[in-house]
Amino acid sequence: MRYIRYLILAVIGVALIAVALANRDLVTLTLLPEGLARVVGMNQSIQLPLFVVIFGGVVAGVLIGFIWEWLREHKHRAEVSRKSKEVGKLEREVKKLKGEKHQGKDEVLALLD
Repeated sequence: MRYIRYLILAVIGVALIAVALANRDLVTLTLLPEGLARVVGMNQSIQLPLFVVIFGGVVAGVLIGFIWEWLREHKHRAEVSRKSKEVGKLEREVKKLKGEKHQGKDEVLALLD
């Protein structure tokens, strides 16, 4: 399985390098559309290779997806936290009740119960 994983990673790496080499031309990224930039009075722009824009978009999408899922699953994590606290409380209560039940008895007989 390890070799299959390395093979898949190598194929993905070669594909990414091929995309980067094929898309080396510079593109201009502007912050605002032309009409809105005239109204606001500023127009920030930067020139980057196209593959940087493509890979940056993919990375930004993955990060947004991770954050979205983390926020969406908050209710499940909170419920697990509440349940684990409840389990700890019940375990302490069971331990206390077992101690009260076998108080004053022989330890060997208490173990048999």
